[in-house]
Amino acid sequence: MPERGLLIVFSGPSGVGKGTVRAAIFESSQHQFDYSVSMTTRQQRPGEVDGKDYFFTTREAFEEKIKSGQMLEYAEYVGNYYGTPLEYVNQTLDQGKDVFLEIEVQGALQVKEKVPDGVFIFLTPPDLDELRGRLSGRGTDSLAVINERMEKAREEIKLMSEYDYAVVNDEVHLAVERVKKIVEAEHFRVDRVIGRYQNMVDVAAHNIG
Repeated sequence: MPERGLLIVFSGPSGVGKGTVRAAIFESSQHQFDYSVSMTTRQQRPGEVDGKDYFFTTREAFEEKIKSGQMLEYAEYVGNYYGTPLEYVNQTLDQGKDVFLEIEVQGALQVKEKVPDGVFIFLTPPDLDELRGRLSGRGTDSLAVINERMEKAREEIKLMSEYDYAVVNDEVHLAVERVKKIVEAEHFRVDRVIGRYQNMVDVAAHNIG
């Protein structure tokens, strides 16, 4: 039976570039993650693909999944639900594959309660002025929504202490390399691999006996 994979939880404030960094990680031929596509009730943006960027659904359908316990986590953010389907994540981890979740901060904190041995990575902007510039540069949100997202971002940055690692997204390729190094190191943590070696010792002792 393969060792259970790592659950890598990647989040940060809106506009920090989570999707861009995640996409760059998965464009690399060297990545060994399965990406868990989140579900959302927000409107599909131009260029987004249903089932690839998000599973787009109705508010009613999402709330039914909440009631039936089919979500690993969910959060309501600026009037829309975001969440992670539970069954897919567990099946993939049990196959020994690492699962990469790109989710909102509220959702990440829910996952931490349920899967405390996950790897929690917070993506930060170089500074708040840069973050506002990125939000404005999207051209998809009104000034009121941008201000709401900035206020939310300040609250979320205060929650960074709940994470294991903080990665600055100053340049995408540098942020990608930082994330990869974190995951690589996590695979060598003693508390993750000790079971394998304990089993090795027990088998050897049994054979000697």
